[in-house]
Amino acid sequence: MNSCRRSIIHGQVLLFGCMLILGCGSSDSSQSGSSQGGPSSSSQTGASSSGQGGASSSSQGSGGAGGSAATGSGGATGMCPPMLAASSRCTVQTDSIDCTHEIATVMGREVYWQSPLGTPPAQGWPAVFVFQGTGFGPSVTWSGGTGLPFGGFYQIKLQAMLLDNGFTVIAPAANTAWATNFPGYEQSADHALMLALFDAMAAGTTFGSIDMSHVYATGISSGGYMTSRMAVTYPGSCRALAIQSASYATCAGPLCNIPSMLPADHPPTLFLHGQVDTTVPIATAQSYYDKLKAAGFETEMIIDPNAGHEWLYVAPEEITCWFMTH
Repeated sequence: MNSCRRSIIHGQVLLFGCMLILGCGSSDSSQSGSSQGGPSSSSQTGASSSGQGGASSSSQGSGGAGGSAATGSGGATGMCPPMLAASSRCTVQTDSIDCTHEIATVMGREVYWQSPLGTPPAQGWPAVFVFQGTGFGPSVTWSGGTGLPFGGFYQIKLQAMLLDNGFTVIAPAANTAWATNFPGYEQSADHALMLALFDAMAAGTTFGSIDMSHVYATGISSGGYMTSRMAVTYPGSCRALAIQSASYATCAGPLCNIPSMLPADHPPTLFLHGQVDTTVPIATAQSYYDKLKAAGFETEMIIDPNAGHEWLYVAPEEITCWFMTH
């Protein structure tokens, strides 16, 4: 159960007194509506969360198993916090997770994917892109334990939770890193791959039945920048984004110049970041968040004061809930 207490102080959402799992950033009553309603209420827009529950150590993120999955059209008919299901594609232990998966080849790249158990809704399963970080591809993020680098255990748990809550997970492999923050992205192999992935998803053959009106994206580091790229280059493709340890599509580490004009239809965006991240300084994500907030876009930021460049231990619940409520 979620044991966090929330307080709102000067417009900031602060989390206190958390045990094992921090609850969803949108688990309050203002966020419990259907995904068909569009962006959530203004009480959530521009909120900044501070993860006072402690560092993202493996001992703090292994709970949450059990309960029934929240499934259905749009991936948002269930209530938050999301649960890991008893009947699942994944075997979840305290310190290890193993998920079955499929491998497709698109434009010569391996794409690791899996769909939820059961019969898909009439319009297909909602789908989530999970974009890898540099050198940490999807071949190693479907099975592993708490010793994985960059908090990789929590990426596996995130994928398990997404599957158990009615989302197909699609994790394409990068050529070491994504080309999003290099000049000429539109001429890159990664752009060609994304166009082919969207076509394959719409065709309904490679990844099963997909609801193209409910597609989402998340990723860490290079994959976080690639997540932002969905808003920049593929307008209308994603319903919501969750960026872990990264910033705007064209930024790279401490080098970050966010344009003054953001895409007019920028999706609701959740940021998760470690306060002591020295690879991607938190100031770069904060700047992106601040510009989205100032422009009136729906956004939220979760900061772990003790985490570095890694998946936060709250990421599985927070990201799944963010997508379920959009």
